[in-house]
Amino acid sequence: MSDAALPSVAEVRAAAEAVKAALDRHLAAVESRIGDEDPAVYAAFNELAAAAEEYDELLYDRYDEVTPFEIPTPEDGVPYTGPAEPAAFSVLIRRDYAVVEPSRLIAQAERVATHDREAELALDGGTAGALGVLFGEYEPDEIASRYKDFGLDEGDSTLWIAASEEVAEPGEWLGSPFGHTDPQDVLHRFDMSSVFDEETDDFDEEGDEEESAGGQAARPGLTPA
Repeated sequence: MSDAALPSVAEVRAAAEAVKAALDRHLAAVESRIGDEDPAVYAAFNELAAAAEEYDELLYDRYDEVTPFEIPTPEDGVPYTGPAEPAAFSVLIRRDYAVVEPSRLIAQAERVATHDREAELALDGGTAGALGVLFGEYEPDEIASRYKDFGLDEGDSTLWIAASEEVAEPGEWLGSPFGHTDPQDVLHRFDMSSVFDEETDDFDEEGDEEESAGGQAARPGLTPA
């Protein structure tokens, strides 16, 4: 970078002052926070992250130096900005499955249809029709706990708890059940994926090396976003 393009000393100092002010605001927000998901803390966090990034860039451009700390960003990148005390909430669940044994899936559906005249195995009796019969007969949680019995293999799943100001009117969202959820209204999120098992295995291997050297490794866990 040419000298003409370098940030001025005053710009670097101003960025440093902005970081100090953002630190004060963040500490004040934390000290007066309301609950674990206070939107004021999220806002102060983001302001501090932005100020620190700006200072770090100017410091590097001017002096070829960096700060010794890094402020992480949330994994989902969307902070909660909903009500601190929600009057109502929605639970949104997604579970993915692979049909690994179609014959088993269809056989289970035929067994249900044999004893329940209303459980008609439509759509030519294939897996599409079988899914309608089985999910009409069993609760989703029972299928999730017995997925192998139905010839399925589980994939990723997620559960979101989204806050709202009031309970929706009957039939209000039936036309688009999942189209009105703002990511910023998600209070808690719980994800399950085999990728986490792989990360844990990698961590365990590193932990074994640390333990052999006299260290102690902590085990990561799944936490709400």
